[in-house]
Amino acid sequence: MPVVLDTRVVTGTGGGPDKTILNSPRFLEPAGYRNVCAYMHPPDDPGFEELRGKADALRAPLVSVPDRGPWDTRVITRLLDICRRERVAIWHGHDYKSNALGLVLRRWWPMRLVTTVHGWVKRTRRTPLYYGLDRLCLPRYERVICVSPDLIDECLAAGVADERCVLIENAIDTGQYSRTLTVAEARQRLGFAPHRFIVGAIGRLSTEKGFDLLIRAADALMGSGVDLELVIVGEGDQQSPLERLVHSLNRGDRIRLLGYRADTIELYQAMDVFVLSSLREGLPNVLLEAMAIETPVVATRIAGVPRLVQHDRNGLLVEPDSIEQLSAAIERLARDADLRARLGRAGRATIERDYSFASRMAKIRTIYDDLLGQRAGSTSCN
Repeated sequence: MPVVLDTRVVTGTGGGPDKTILNSPRFLEPAGYRNVCAYMHPPDDPGFEELRGKADALRAPLVSVPDRGPWDTRVITRLLDICRRERVAIWHGHDYKSNALGLVLRRWWPMRLVTTVHGWVKRTRRTPLYYGLDRLCLPRYERVICVSPDLIDECLAAGVADERCVLIENAIDTGQYSRTLTVAEARQRLGFAPHRFIVGAIGRLSTEKGFDLLIRAADALMGSGVDLELVIVGEGDQQSPLERLVHSLNRGDRIRLLGYRADTIELYQAMDVFVLSSLREGLPNVLLEAMAIETPVVATRIAGVPRLVQHDRNGLLVEPDSIEQLSAAIERLARDADLRARLGRAGRATIERDYSFASRMAKIRTIYDDLLGQRAGSTSCN
């Protein structure tokens, strides 16, 4: 059975790509592939144990690769040992460092190279260097999978050959993400106010997510008399600035930063509306998850989002960086329960039809088959 090694650099409890990576092994094994996940992470990072727990729950083989930074050459030897021990046939990178390492390690271990581009969104002082390195590596990969059409354009501009660039959007395990509780039942379990309009958001607390805009939109709505509560789930380097913003608005009783939570499925079910306020994204998993659980969504019109969300049909779209449009869309849903129900049902139908994880992994399997020159006609990704 050919072995695929998914590789990624991660800190803390991870993010959207990990939902795809850790879900993959149980879908690929029936298709004739063994999938191992190798994660480079800071030593003694407590978030890695959370990731290990997620991997165990999803039956995903997860290998720890302690990484002390760009000059830690032991990362190379550890990954090479893994490639040799597991007899890796396909290296599947998921970020700039794993892409660079794949090119290096192929000198000593023969394997095919695949990468998924999830989106260049987080910006720091080192971002230009990291993403510049990634754009140098991508043209040398045999298949470059992009999760949204705008990323296809960026990869082609970086020199990736058209025939090597493939659009495969993110997807959801519709069995795992489905509504099992009413809004009232979920709120009772979580201790949320039973009658207040709950606006929710989930994601890494970083500037590109636009949570400051969402907080200001919620503040404006409360100021105009809308009885709502905003809950934001996630962790990241913007936690302190966002906490200061909430404090400056004197909204600590109505706007809560909940930090990392493992019970996101229950949280989606307790929300009246899920809001994606991002300024930059690929195709975010959280949006797929909310729609799968029939929670109506408001999302910014960016990147691959308009392919998923059709305005007024299965969600509401607003322009990025617009507090006014965010406020108006949330208020519209707050005042129209029938609209919330209709969008929620349509959102679930969209996910079931076009964004199921089994369908996505069948496309991934086809790429692997092509690279290895094999056809496993009797197997499937069901």
